[in-house]
Amino acid sequence: MLDSTYIDKYKEHLINERGSSENTVASYMRDIAQFASYLDDCGCGGFSAVTGDDARLFIAHLEEIGRSPATISRSVASLKGFFGYITGEGLIPASPMLGITATTAEKSPPRILTGSEVKSLLEQPDSKDLKCCRDKAMFETLYATGIRVSELVALDESDVNLATGLITCRNGKERKIPIYAEAISAIGKYLSSARPKLAAQEESALFVNTGGVRMSRQGFWKVLKSYTAKLQIKLSITPQVLRNSFAAHLLENGADLHSLQEMLGHADISSTQVFARAVKNQLKDVYNKSHPRA
Repeated sequence: MLDSTYIDKYKEHLINERGSSENTVASYMRDIAQFASYLDDCGCGGFSAVTGDDARLFIAHLEEIGRSPATISRSVASLKGFFGYITGEGLIPASPMLGITATTAEKSPPRILTGSEVKSLLEQPDSKDLKCCRDKAMFETLYATGIRVSELVALDESDVNLATGLITCRNGKERKIPIYAEAISAIGKYLSSARPKLAAQEESALFVNTGGVRMSRQGFWKVLKSYTAKLQIKLSITPQVLRNSFAAHLLENGADLHSLQEMLGHADISSTQVFARAVKNQLKDVYNKSHPRA
């Protein structure tokens, strides 16, 4: 049965059995269609192949592209209803939304790694094989620039200028982001020794998978998980956590909000101010725990 048939059956259920309003049905269909499009982009297969990790990655993707907590909560509710229905009808064996609640999408303070935790992650790809060389370059690039994972995998080889130490990100408004020396070194090593052997002929992507074509968001997520599983870090490390850590560490070391806003590609500075508040609260915690008279 085609996935479009699943959606059609659920739409009929909402209208004929649930008596849902036209606006409610349209909202549900929009959320489900957005998830279906995301699955297509990631090459995840149809609804019957969706896992809980796929659903969590989608929620993280919505946060990454700036969807509001209310919008994300509604999407979670829409998907829970949809998968609950097609599971109940025996169309798929189990719902991937089990254990995922609307509270998953609630805004909380950004999760931030310490400098030593970031160092531990960046040092994980320590062998000399092609894949580790690529992985080291990807991790260094993500932490050096704070770009979104969707922007990381969208980079072309031509977007990197090692001579000037700049990466050009072309997501919407083009922006140029500086990269530190160790990241330049890791990318340079990857470009000279690993990418020529990994990439398919005429592939323009900067980072490629073992099949030689552009790395996907989900592919990067799996790579990251394979390394973080080895680390003794309580905080779950996601691409967004690395982006958060980039922002917080720059602010801790004196970066101004407007420069950080430009590097992160935030349209509204209020999104950037979230990190300033997180750093301020972190400093308060350190003070309260450390000052002898606090």
